[in-house]
Amino acid sequence: MTDQAADRETHTEPDIPGKPTSASRTTLSHIMTHNDTNLLGTVHGGVIMKLVDDAAGAVAGRHSGGPAVTAFMDEMAFLEPVRVGDLVHVKAQVNWTGRTSMEIGVRVLAERWNESAPPTRVGSAYLVFAAVDADGTPRRVPPVIPETDRDRRRYQEAQIRRTHRLARRRAIRELREKRAAEGFED
Repeated sequence: MTDQAADRETHTEPDIPGKPTSASRTTLSHIMTHNDTNLLGTVHGGVIMKLVDDAAGAVAGRHSGGPAVTAFMDEMAFLEPVRVGDLVHVKAQVNWTGRTSMEIGVRVLAERWNESAPPTRVGSAYLVFAAVDADGTPRRVPPVIPETDRDRRRYQEAQIRRTHRLARRRAIRELREKRAAEGFED
């Protein structure tokens, strides 16, 4: 089923009450140790990505009221290195919802565990989660209700990212179909 067909189906299904952005917003904090480091002595990007996925998954599960799986990770940006002894805070919230999917925005902050300086933004990411039932079948999610101007801006930006993801997927599919029709095998 295409995303457009799925969106059309929402008119025949009963409405699900919306949830405000603040209802599922969360922060996970973790202190980085030597077990988290790479050969350069800074924290592995993969360690940060797992924390990002964990926080986003908690938000997706809270918002959807049940299990949700990572469908897509978009725009993971590493802005500053994270070091051993940094206290990392991963802040996540629902930015946008579709019929069965949600975009979760995540900010990663780090501060020295023994200093009182303000945290530094060290990363950010956008993830798309799909809500699923016990059989792994997609299920509907409540619409998100943006509460602040910042939430409304994030909602609009998420719609732009979704449009770009769908266009990119469509363009790649069309290119592969064209190449297959021309006799090229990948």
